[in-house]
Amino acid sequence: MSDNHGALLVGGTTSDAGKSLIVAGLCRALARDGVRVAPFKAQNMSNNSAVTLDGGEIGRAQAFQAVACGLQPDTRFNPVLLKPGSDRRSHVIVRGRPYGDVGAADYHVRRSELSHVVADELASLRRDFDAVICEGAGSIAEVNLRATDIANMGLARAAELPVLLVTDIDRGGSLAHLFGTLALLEPDDQALVAGFVINKFRGDPSLLDPGLVTLRERTGRRTLGVLPFADNLWIDAEDSLASPVGRRVGGPVAHTGGQRLTVAAIRLPRTSNTTDVEALACEPDVDVTWVDDSAAVRAADLVVLPGSRATVSDLAWLRSTGLADAVVDRARAGRPVLGVCGGFQMLARRITDRVESTAGTVDGLGLLDVDIEFRSDKTLRTFSGHDGAGARVAGYEIHHGVVTRSAEETWLVDSETGPEGARRGPVVGTHCHGLLDGDDMRRSFLRTVAVQAGRAGFTPAAGLSVAKVREDQLDTIADLVTEHLDMRAVHRLLEAGTGPLPSVLSWLSGNRAPESRA
Repeated sequence: MSDNHGALLVGGTTSDAGKSLIVAGLCRALARDGVRVAPFKAQNMSNNSAVTLDGGEIGRAQAFQAVACGLQPDTRFNPVLLKPGSDRRSHVIVRGRPYGDVGAADYHVRRSELSHVVADELASLRRDFDAVICEGAGSIAEVNLRATDIANMGLARAAELPVLLVTDIDRGGSLAHLFGTLALLEPDDQALVAGFVINKFRGDPSLLDPGLVTLRERTGRRTLGVLPFADNLWIDAEDSLASPVGRRVGGPVAHTGGQRLTVAAIRLPRTSNTTDVEALACEPDVDVTWVDDSAAVRAADLVVLPGSRATVSDLAWLRSTGLADAVVDRARAGRPVLGVCGGFQMLARRITDRVESTAGTVDGLGLLDVDIEFRSDKTLRTFSGHDGAGARVAGYEIHHGVVTRSAEETWLVDSETGPEGARRGPVVGTHCHGLLDGDDMRRSFLRTVAVQAGRAGFTPAAGLSVAKVREDQLDTIADLVTEHLDMRAVHRLLEAGTGPLPSVLSWLSGNRAPESRA
């Protein structure tokens, strides 16, 4: 690798094509080869986020990719983060700090103002690292948004980045997706697309070869890799498509044969930080499922009310579906309930919100004698402390709502700020995300839940490390990338970029497309 501070963009034909995982895999593979590499996503739209050491906020996927690089999360890795609060409005984070709430139409205007932020942060990373692996957002062929694009081809053109175009073949139609995506781009954008990557292929790759030959003939671009389907890659999932109702969280698990716990995680309309329940799913004898029906809530050993980007409106939805009654009934029967961040706020006696929903004061579920008030200043910080049993706790907080009054027993203690969260019998709540990633904390919590749920025969896995599960998955992704992606071509693109590549129009006009150098 030369010292030219190379970069490339991994773009997709659709959302959830596998961009985040492929970027993580490339980052880990390059880091294992001694390359100083960093991730970058100019603009992310996700309610799954993480806190940096300096108290900034970035997308969860970029924090995961930072781990792949052996780095701490940095606000430069995701300079613009959009957190949807409704179908029409999003909370905007710029350089890790709140920038305001905007509507879809307003953001198209503001987005052009943010282009210099994106350019500056990418330039900073390219000065500090040998390579920067950038991730696009959604599809690179959203031509209706091209004029103000700062995350896909707008970024690629501005920074002269070669682009790898990724598609998820498990959904079908991938060859058409690749050709059609390329064909929709204007010629100068097409010229930067250096090659294709097919993700999640099942079966014999030789069956795909005729299609790849045709695709190469008609576009002049090689398919640089066909990555096989791997059903054991699931931790730190970013996209909402990864946590649908009824799907068990986690990959294939070999149960130990001991007693098992069932966990119902309520899939709120504006769920945030869905990754909180993944630590529970790492346990071989814990079955975690996203649910939206009262029967599942009543039947589970533990119910989790996760975070929410719209606490008051999601609480109204909880009531309208009958789920609120099911949660209250089980709590009054002495059966465990965990609320995290927005879920914790819903468990309170009263919520006063003139900031997020502007609803004023509303009644919570009343399962914890706690009052919550939303404030304009956002709490963004890391958390380190212990629970009541002395188990070490670490995590992070991202919230506008604060506890203004509590008559409940404290659940956690932060080493710097003191009491955090509340508990009443089987009902516990906290603003702290990621606390169950801590192995001691998770085991302590699950042992308590097992007794409360009448599953005294349940035993948490003694040697399980969530951090190791995460590292193992990163190594698995890197192994897949190293084995099935043309890494020599990747290195060439990082070192020299890509020369002018042909337009698809050359084939449509009856001429065979020239070959790509990649």
